Amino acid sequence: MTSAELPTDGPISAARTSGLLPDRLSTRVAYENAWMRVREDLVRWPNGHESIYGVVEKPDFALILPRDRDGFWLVEQYRYTVERRVWEFPQGSWPSGHTGTAEDLARAELREETGLRAEHVEHLGRFDEAYGFTRQACDVFIATGLSHGATEREATEADMEHRWFSDAEIDELILSGRMSESASLAALLLWRMRERSARD
Repeated sequence: MTSAELPTDGPISAARTSGLLPDRLSTRVAYENAWMRVREDLVRWPNGHESIYGVVEKPDFALILPRDRDGFWLVEQYRYTVERRVWEFPQGSWPSGHTGTAEDLARAELREETGLRAEHVEHLGRFDEAYGFTRQACDVFIATGLSHGATEREATEADMEHRWFSDAEIDELILSGRMSESASLAALLLWRMRERSARD
């Protein structure tokens, strides 16, 4: 498909009807647990080819950058899927039965994972986590005016640690692979872009 063939206005449904977008012929739930659902769709592509597309359904999440002096507070924990401990920013989604705004969620994750409370929280942006297989999105916040308190970690976070790093030390963590989680890296980029824009 060339750029000239892409729809420039009108609803997506109109573009799909005209054959410019894939058409979902059927769908089924292949797997489901308390945290995620895997959907399997039969898709017809614009060229007529039909194939299976797997989609992971997970709730949106919030990530918060706790800014303190010339650095940030990070958390470290063992991540089962990659079988190693990694540093990242506090983040998470609402547990089943809980609701609230994205900012409420960001503040809750900050408090639970680090014990920190923020006087000021600002929304930096939103990005798609991994749109090759999921629609899950992340809202990013910056927290300032921090005060310390007790953590409220979940049972699976019992091994979690939190620590302050300078900006230079965070760069070293990234380059060494000790901070490699994509959402944290994208969030840090959003903050650095905002800071650069403010200076220009």
